[in-house]
Amino acid sequence: MNVTWFFYFAVIKQWFKQGAAHLFPLLLILGLQAAATEPALAQQGPEYTIYRTATPINIDGQLEEPAWTAAPDVGPFVFPWYEEGKREQTVAKLLWDDRNLYVVFICEDAHIWAEHTLRDSQVYLDDAVEVFTAPNPDRPRAYFNIEMNVLGAFLDNYQPEGTQDRENWNARNIDIKTTIAGSLNNDRDKDQYWILEAAIPFENFSHVARQTPPRDGSVWHLNLNRLGGNTNPQFSQWSASQMGKPDFHVPEDFGRVIFSKRTSPFRR
Repeated sequence: MNVTWFFYFAVIKQWFKQGAAHLFPLLLILGLQAAATEPALAQQGPEYTIYRTATPINIDGQLEEPAWTAAPDVGPFVFPWYEEGKREQTVAKLLWDDRNLYVVFICEDAHIWAEHTLRDSQVYLDDAVEVFTAPNPDRPRAYFNIEMNVLGAFLDNYQPEGTQDRENWNARNIDIKTTIAGSLNNDRDKDQYWILEAAIPFENFSHVARQTPPRDGSVWHLNLNRLGGNTNPQFSQWSASQMGKPDFHVPEDFGRVIFSKRTSPFRR
């Protein structure tokens, strides 16, 4: 089952529970794969509204909350450094409340691979996803990166503005859970997808952001990235880099996210 069909069944389930208003996100999700067939890169960074969740999010990698079903996805990931192999797509969504930024990645993946289990290890060599954010638009070059693999291991860094040296920074109380539809580290079979769900406390960004938690209308710069692991090691991301070789550490290429106090308009 690819990621589009995963959400298809999730939305259908909620649709029958809560009514036909949930049909609209179904149409958006089913359109993701069609949109992803266009390889052209956007001329300017994308923009996404992060809606507030009105109900608690249980970080378990299962995505059973109606808030996840109702939230729009960010759109298809792009492959700015594509050379060969299958472009395996990613569905990503974000939510927030007074405590956390929530993010989910659903990663189509025929060969799921990961070996690193320690914090601050080289998780980017595995099947992994990343959240890069510059939480203060007045300081767009000051950014954080949190890189997480399919095993739930992560590394974190803070890049101060105007310097090449990364500051020793350790994020606190990040909660990560993953689920795998397939087998790990076995290229003899074909897997389906893996899911990573995370809660990232806003307090981790308080020394840079204008205010934490964000307010209605707050703007952050942000990018979502994915690395393809041992087999078919593709680089893909939400906001396309303009660099000639793989490099996610380019805050000028981040997209914009706008925090909204509203819950998703796709909810009943």
